[in-house]
This record gives sequence, structure tokens and C-alpha cells, in this order.
Amino acid sequence: MDLRIELATTAAPDRLFSFVDDLADYPAWMGLVHAVGVAGDGAWNVELRGRIGPFARSKKLRMSRTVFDVPNHARFERSETDGRQHGRWVLDAKVVPTNSGSNLTMDLHYSGRLWSAVVERALLDEVEASKSRLTALLAG
Repeated sequence: MDLRIELATTAAPDRLFSFVDDLADYPAWMGLVHAVGVAGDGAWNVELRGRIGPFARSKKLRMSRTVFDVPNHARFERSETDGRQHGRWVLDAKVVPTNSGSNLTMDLHYSGRLWSAVVERALLDEVEASKSRLTALLAG
């Protein structure tokens, strides 16, 4: 699954970047990110949770920041330490200055089999809601 999220805002690039460069900040605006804990060594333990009607599904990941170019680019990749094979997760966030503020492009890649068409639709709906929450935080 590959998903692209785009957001144009009047916020300065460094302000926008401050919301996407640290996974611990994501639960405040990204509804899919249920909980985040620091795992050490530039890594986070992330719990994703999606809900469709009365059903919920959770996924726990260990993510490491592999690119950190302030205030333009942060990339996070799954980096489990249990020695087992896991689906690949990559979250790539890029902030570009504009004449009126900045633009955010986030690319999410997942190579496993967690998502069905119904779950993917719910994911897209949640992403749209998350963009609104991030916009409100940037304005506040």
C-alpha cells in the first residue's frame, strides 16, 4: 500500500516541520497513531489503531528516524529488533517553503497484508480528518 498525503498551509516551514519530525507528537493530530513511546537510539514504539464501526485493529511497530534534515525532511522506517521478518513501513515527510507558508507531502508505504479495500477506505477517511486537526494545531 502506498499513500500520499498533501497539505498546504500558511504556517512557516519550521513550525510545520515541528509537528512531523518527532513521532511522539503524532497522537495529537494523527488519529491512526494511538500511542507512541520512546524506544531509545532515535527510535519509537508506535501503536497504530484503526476502527471500522464496532471493530478495531491495532498494530505495534518500532520505527527509527533515518533522515533528519531540519526543517525540510524527516523519514521513519520500521526497525524491529526481534530478528523476525516484518512488513516494511516507511513514512516520509517533506516540507517545502512557499510564498504563502509551506507545503507538506507525506508518503506512507506498507508492504504487508494488513489492509483490505474497506480498511484502506477507512484509512483515507482518517487521513483527511487528521489533516484538519493538524491545520487547527498550526493555527493555534
